[in-house]
Amino acid sequence: MAKKEVQFSLVYRDMWQSSGRYVPRRDQLAKVAPVIIDMGCFDRVETNGGASEQVNLLYGENPNLAVRTFCKPFNEAGIKTHMLDRGLNALRMNPVPADVRQLMYKVKHAQGTNITRIFCGLNDPRNIIPSIKWAKEAGMTAQATMCITYSKVHTAEYYINLAEQLIEGGAQEICLKDMAGVGRPHMLGVIVAAIKEKHPDIIIQYHGHTGPGFSVASMLEVAKAGGDVLDVAMEPLSWGKVHPDVITIQAMLKDAGFLVKDINMNAYMEARSLTQSFIDDFLGYWIDPKNSLMTSLLVGCGLPGGMMGSLMADLKGMHAAINANLKKKGEKELSEDELLVQLFDEVQRIWPMLGTPCLVTPFSQYVKNAALMNLFSRSMGEKDFTRMDPAMWGMILGKSGKLPGELAPEIVELAKEKGFEFYTDDPQKLYPNELPRFIKEMEELGWDRGQDDEELFEFAMHEKQYREYKSGLAKEQFNKDLLERMEKAAKGGQQVTFISAADKRAILHPTSEPVEATQAGTVLWELDFNEDSHAPAFGTLFREGEVVCYLQTQHGIEALKAFENSRLVAVDKQQGQKVTKGDAICWLEKAEIAESSMQNAKCKMQAEQPKAKADTKVIPAKQSNWKKGKK
Repeated sequence: MAKKEVQFSLVYRDMWQSSGRYVPRRDQLAKVAPVIIDMGCFDRVETNGGASEQVNLLYGENPNLAVRTFCKPFNEAGIKTHMLDRGLNALRMNPVPADVRQLMYKVKHAQGTNITRIFCGLNDPRNIIPSIKWAKEAGMTAQATMCITYSKVHTAEYYINLAEQLIEGGAQEICLKDMAGVGRPHMLGVIVAAIKEKHPDIIIQYHGHTGPGFSVASMLEVAKAGGDVLDVAMEPLSWGKVHPDVITIQAMLKDAGFLVKDINMNAYMEARSLTQSFIDDFLGYWIDPKNSLMTSLLVGCGLPGGMMGSLMADLKGMHAAINANLKKKGEKELSEDELLVQLFDEVQRIWPMLGTPCLVTPFSQYVKNAALMNLFSRSMGEKDFTRMDPAMWGMILGKSGKLPGELAPEIVELAKEKGFEFYTDDPQKLYPNELPRFIKEMEELGWDRGQDDEELFEFAMHEKQYREYKSGLAKEQFNKDLLERMEKAAKGGQQVTFISAADKRAILHPTSEPVEATQAGTVLWELDFNEDSHAPAFGTLFREGEVVCYLQTQHGIEALKAFENSRLVAVDKQQGQKVTKGDAICWLEKAEIAESSMQNAKCKMQAEQPKAKADTKVIPAKQSNWKKGKK
C-alpha cells in the first residue's frame, strides 16, 4: 500500500502576526521568497490576508505591491499561495458590503493568490457560502473554514454537520482553523475521518497554534485520519504562541510512515537568518517577548495565541487603572500575573454567557474586552457588563451572524433594558453596497483605481487607513512610534544615550531628499528679512515647481524649487544662516495630497509670507540638484 502523502504550508504571514503587530516590508518579502522555495518542503505558502494588508497601510506601504511581489516567485515555482479571509468581515474587523467582498476575490486572484481560506468566528454558513461562490467565480480555490474550539456546543457532531453544509455550499477544500490550539487531538481526528469517509476527494488542511501545547499531537491525529495539508512555521518565530516548526512535524510524520518532502537545511538556515534580520531591522520592536512562550493557561480560556500581543498591551494599560481603584478602596493591589489569571478566569466565565462564539478575530477581542471591562467595573464598584461597546452589542444582537450557543438570561434582559432589538435575518443585508461612493471620490481626487482595481479595493476595504497612507500621515505616525521604541532601547532594556537629529530624520523620513545649496550664500526663507523671519512649519506642502526657499549669493537671489509635490519634513538651515555649495538646507518628502489640500496649503503660505521688497533683485532660478534625475 502506497504511503499517504502529507503536504506542508508555511504560514509566513501568520507567523508574524501571531508574534507582533507588523509583517515584513515588500523588499524583505522579495528577499525571503526564493529562499523559502529553495527549502523544497512546501507545497503551499500563506502570503497575505487577515490583517496583513491593513498593517501594510499602517506603516505606509502599498499592500497591493507587497502581495504581488510575494506571490510572484511562488506562482512561478508552482507553489500554491493562500490568504486568510474573514467572511462577512473580509480583511477587517467589521462587516463589509457585498460588492466590496466580491471585488476582493477578483483582485486577489489577479495578484497571484490561489486559495482563499474563508472563515467566520460564529461558524455561520450564511457568512461563508457567498464568499465560496464569489471566490470560485474569480478563479480562486474556495477553502471553507471551520473555527475550532472546545465547549459543550462545539462537539465533533457539530463540526461534521457544519462541514456538510459548507461542502454542499460549494467548498472545494475544508480547513480546520484551530486558532487557539485548544482543539483536542482525538476529537480532531474524529472530525477529519468523518469528512474523509463521505468526501474522500475534499482536501483537508489543519491550522493549529502551539500556545497550550496540543498542536503536535493534533497534527499527528489529523494526518492519521486522512488530513492532507498541515500549517507549519519555522524559526525564529515557531513555537510559543505561533505554530509548530516544520522540522519537528516533518520528522514526526516521516517516522509514522507518511510520505513527506525533505527539507533543504542550508536554505532553512538562510531563511531563518533573513527572518531574524527582519526582526532586528524594525519588526522586533512590536514583538512581545512573552509571545515566544507556551502556556497551559490558554487551555481553559481558549484565547487565540494570535491576539496575545494585543492582550498583554491592553492588560498593561488597564493594570495601573485597576490598582489605582483598589488602592482608593483600601484593597490589595494586583500583580500583572494575578490580573492575567483573573482575566483568563473571567473570559472562561462569561464566554458561554455571550453565546459561545469561537474566540477568533473579532469575537476573541470582543469577549476579552468585555472580561477586562468587567474587572475594571468591579474595581470601580460597578455591575458587570456596564461597559460593553457597540461592536460587542452587534455580536450579541445577531448583526454579525447567529451565535453558536444561547445567551444568558441576564444578557438578554440587559439588552431589553437598553431598548435593543435582536436581529435574525442574513447579516449581509445590514451593509449595503458602497463601491460607487468610493469610485466617485477617487475620480474627484484624481486617484488611480489601480491595476485590476486593486487601489479601489484597498480604499473601500480600509478607508481610514488608506486615506492616511495616501496623505503620508501613516508613514509619519509609524516612524514616530518606531523612533520612540528605539529611544527606549529594546536591546537589553538599555536607554539609547544619543540619537542625532540626522539619525532621527533618517528614521522618521527615510525616503526624504535634501534641498541643497547650489552655491555659497545665505539662506532666506522669507525675503523680507527681519528678526521674526523663520522657516515654514513642519508638513508644509509644496507643489512641483513652487519656491521652497531662497539663496542670497554674490550674484543676487536664487529661488530653490520643489522638484515634485512634496512636504517639508526637516529644516537644517534657518533664516540668515551661511551655507556652502552642497549643504542641505531642508528635507522634502514626496506627498500624494488631494488638490484641495494643495490649494489650501498654498493660500495659507501666501497669506503668511511677506511680499518681496520692490528693490529686491531676484535672478532666474536654477534647478536645485535635489532629486535631480529621479523624477
